[in-house]
Amino acid sequence: MSWWWAGAIGAAKKKLDEDDAPPKYQSTALIIGVTGIVGNSLAEILPLSDTPGGPWKVYGVARRPRPKWNADHPIEYIQCDISDRDETLTKLGGLHDVTHVFYVTWASRSSESENCEINGKMFKNVLDAMIPNSPNLQHLSLQTGHKHYLGPFELYGKVAHDPPFHEDLPRLDVPNFYYTQEDILFESVKQKEGLTWSVHRPGLIFGFSPYSMMNMIGALCVYATICKHEGVPFKFPGTKEAWDQYYVCSDADLIAEQHIWAAVDPNAKNEAFNISNGDVFKWKHFWKVLGEQFEVEDGGFDEGGERVSLVEMMKEKGGVWDEIVREKGLVVTKLEEVAVWWFVDWCFGGECMLDTMNKSKEYGFLGFRNSKSSLIFWIDKMKGYKIVP
Repeated sequence: MSWWWAGAIGAAKKKLDEDDAPPKYQSTALIIGVTGIVGNSLAEILPLSDTPGGPWKVYGVARRPRPKWNADHPIEYIQCDISDRDETLTKLGGLHDVTHVFYVTWASRSSESENCEINGKMFKNVLDAMIPNSPNLQHLSLQTGHKHYLGPFELYGKVAHDPPFHEDLPRLDVPNFYYTQEDILFESVKQKEGLTWSVHRPGLIFGFSPYSMMNMIGALCVYATICKHEGVPFKFPGTKEAWDQYYVCSDADLIAEQHIWAAVDPNAKNEAFNISNGDVFKWKHFWKVLGEQFEVEDGGFDEGGERVSLVEMMKEKGGVWDEIVREKGLVVTKLEEVAVWWFVDWCFGGECMLDTMNKSKEYGFLGFRNSKSSLIFWIDKMKGYKIVP
């Protein structure tokens, strides 16, 4: 039974034994965006004793100081703003032992042209620091996503490919920072003989990170908590299409497993892969599950009412969240940190986002997740770290 298959069916992962002698590392990972939704999963999985390519030494890079909820991962944390070229070259250029780079971060700006500029700059800063200074560098792993097929947020619903999305679809003829990053990646690997790459394209990610700009589960947990606190029904804040149609999601641990698989399996080199759980779901079925986890009245979808965005509904709720944090003894957070309402509104707009995992399976990655189980797992993790009650 392969590690990928064992992980997919939820087999217990072997933790590092603190009493063991320090391992002789076989690989050294650099995670860019270690406090993000997939970076946090990579920081948890890479140091495990049975992770392929290991034992792994792990560096984790993020812009902010290390948060408490990330502090139990056995990694070397580096605070660095990768949009600052001099800081990046100084702090990362001295990491001469890195063998694999996992780039799982992004920055948001007001237009896609600005997104292309800042995200291209950040990615290039990292690669310029690593490629000339890491003699044993073997692989660059870049995470993008479904907007490769949908187009940027500002053109939502206007230019998308017809789903289900597969990796051979041509690029859309619009600006897209994912394309910018890929072009930088493809050009950069030419600088070092034998350097390989992989690109990973998840859909809607189910995972844990209070710092993530696109954490759907975190935002819905906060929304349900506020509904319960105020004694109002937990209503679905999306369109009829979003309520009724099929969706796919991508478990953050599963995405991390695919990153690692592509980094160490020779058959997966120099390829782009979709990564989703392998099943489909409808929000009309998952909404009840969410409500049950927080013991809040299920308001369902209001067939006769007008859609009200969460951005508008939650505009004045900062004080309510502060009150909940105090009453429940939660980790102190601000509402805008733990709940990115615009992203939930975007996801519940009704666009079909189904993809296919055929290519990934044909190349040898057989990992999967039960999306309902994934949903409950990440809710429990939010509760366990006292982000929500």
